[in-house]
Amino acid sequence: MKSLLRLLVAFASMLIIPTTPAQSPARLEVIVFPGGFNWPIWVAQEKGFFRENGVEVNITLTPGSVFQLVNLIDGKFDIAITAIDNLIAYREGQGEDPKLGPDLIAVMGCDQGFLKLVTVPEVKSFADLRGKTVSVDARTTGYAFVLFEILDRNGLREPDYKVERAGGVLQRFQALMDKKHDGTLLLSPFEVQAEARGFNTLASASQVLGPYQGLVAGVRRSWAEKNREALVGFIRAYARAVDWLYDPGNKAEAVALFRKNLPNMPAEGVEASYRLLLDSQTGFQRRGAISLDGVGRVLSLRSKWAEPKKELGPPSRYYESMFYDAAMRR
Repeated sequence: MKSLLRLLVAFASMLIIPTTPAQSPARLEVIVFPGGFNWPIWVAQEKGFFRENGVEVNITLTPGSVFQLVNLIDGKFDIAITAIDNLIAYREGQGEDPKLGPDLIAVMGCDQGFLKLVTVPEVKSFADLRGKTVSVDARTTGYAFVLFEILDRNGLREPDYKVERAGGVLQRFQALMDKKHDGTLLLSPFEVQAEARGFNTLASASQVLGPYQGLVAGVRRSWAEKNREALVGFIRAYARAVDWLYDPGNKAEAVALFRKNLPNMPAEGVEASYRLLLDSQTGFQRRGAISLDGVGRVLSLRSKWAEPKKELGPPSRYYESMFYDAAMRR
């Protein structure tokens, strides 16, 4: 009997499958501009989409594009949610800082600009901007060329107006509210808060320019190739968050999450933000799909306004699709 018992115990031990500890999620350092356009990231964090896709995301808010791009190039951050124009500028040696980012690429689209030209209450028309001061993040990167083009199409070129650097969108918004400048480009939903205080929206970039690729997820190619699975997981989680936001059944929870992250936004501003950021035509890019036509518009503006002048590549030069394609296959 004892022999039989020992035999059964030995057999049972063979059936026990050794377990291995669960792999911890890959930690990603992500740098973003502050604002409601980070809604998909908030959703992906709150709903556990990042963790489900094997990543843990630590968010840093940038004071401006120079800080963001220089530190992305130096490897202090893994992913930057930034204007694709910033990636192009630093890749082509046209950035505000001389540091080069020769392997900077976009791997996912976020939006088509969300850009509005907002002015102080006293400036009610483009003619009123003559002799006034407009602010930009940096003269050679980001959305400065969009601003110059909008003004140009409405009969204004330097020295008809002065240009001052004022930092990222939050810093420009605060400076505009303090009337340190007379106009600037804001990303939605900042214009909602400005309009509530009597400021004016003179133009929407999408209406003036047509297709325009705004924010993207930008990385260094060398980092992306070494961290493929983590990057694919980030893209997949972000795309799922955008899908979740567009589902009307999630509106109440989405609005509550928005208010949690922007507690000072009044209720009417939150409702306006929902309409703007989730507009079926001009809202977040569904599934994180980039617009190559929009990238083409970015390149045409850079060719017109950037210094030093140089021949830029086709849109596909600045976007690598294989990581996005891998994310969408799963």
